[in-house]
Amino acid sequence: MKASNTQLALAIATALASTSAFAANDTEKLQQQLDELQKEVAALKKSSGFNLEFGGRVQLDYNYFDGAYNANNNGDAGGDFFARRIRTYVESEHGNWDHKLLLEFAEGTAEIVMARVRYNFDNGLKIKAGKIREDITLNGLTSSKHINTIERSTLANTFSPFFRWGASASQYFKDSGFRYAVGVYKNDAFGATGHDEDDQLTLAATGRVTWSSAAPGDVIHLGAWHSYRDMGGNELGARFARGEIRETNVRLVDYAVGGNAVALDSLSQSGLEFAYQADALTLEAEYASRTLDAVNGADPLDGERYDGFHVSASYFLGGEQRRYKAGSALFVQPKGIKDAWELVARVSKMDATSSTQGTEVTTYTLGTSYYISSDIKFMGNLIYSDVEGPGVTALVGDEDSGMGFSARMQYLF
Repeated sequence: MKASNTQLALAIATALASTSAFAANDTEKLQQQLDELQKEVAALKKSSGFNLEFGGRVQLDYNYFDGAYNANNNGDAGGDFFARRIRTYVESEHGNWDHKLLLEFAEGTAEIVMARVRYNFDNGLKIKAGKIREDITLNGLTSSKHINTIERSTLANTFSPFFRWGASASQYFKDSGFRYAVGVYKNDAFGATGHDEDDQLTLAATGRVTWSSAAPGDVIHLGAWHSYRDMGGNELGARFARGEIRETNVRLVDYAVGGNAVALDSLSQSGLEFAYQADALTLEAEYASRTLDAVNGADPLDGERYDGFHVSASYFLGGEQRRYKAGSALFVQPKGIKDAWELVARVSKMDATSSTQGTEVTTYTLGTSYYISSDIKFMGNLIYSDVEGPGVTALVGDEDSGMGFSARMQYLF
């Protein structure tokens, strides 16, 4: 990691705080302080134990949508311009230890997105604890600053709990290409509160295993994951996903619409991943399913299964290549990219229907990204969704399809 430019400011604050006030004419004492400060700054620059890095991202979005996306307003056109993410982080490294704190800011609020402490063993085993990302779905694990569409797939938004408090272990074996990750987390996702009716902590156990054959511009990735989640008798959240546009008035993937939500003892989720890269072309595909275990065994949704998939392709017109990080089993944007165009197409589907309720949504996305540099990117996505299922009328009336457009300006610092 890079040494932080804030080290000098921290050193100055430390030096000034540790000395008493001096008279204006006490030049000798002032000179002594400056000499000591200079020595301290020099020592900090050479110290491997004092290593901080700061950075962040700003993502400004524009959304336009109509039809089913705006069914509450008779399907008329709607839109918004907003800050999608304003995040800043600080991370440090001390020997085999490292930490990262990631904060997200909105109007009048701040949220801890990640708060991680990690130990890296010499054999490649990594243990981490704190508020960390669960290893669920390739698309869900890809950082928002590296995804090639403005919003993640409906599958990722349905199945990934993203960041949760817990602990995990992972290890990558370079010789074989295998990687595993296992973790235990507080389950306060998908409508769960993290506690049952007796106020006992409820947990989720998640595991992911991948295999890859990776060289620059030549990658094959296979993966599978499973998650068991104690729901503690809480109701499963009704709205699984938005339909891949952020600021719409209707979330299109809703399992409870036209019927009722269900209280769960637990739920289980499993998924399969595939990716292939050949030079500038990257293909990704995923399938996942969720099975419900209701508190009331007589509930019609007990044992119900919901599933979905997505398939995407991206291509750089100038021949640039997405980088595959085998140690984390995911893709990131090309290093040092500049003045480059990327095209992307994706189809995704989520079936959240049962015999009498819920919706099934198929979404098609065409998009492009222009990279001014590694730090500045402009994106545009055209999105179309088709809505089916027993709950369509209750959710969107006669508006059974919707069109949208999203644009983004991203700045990394």
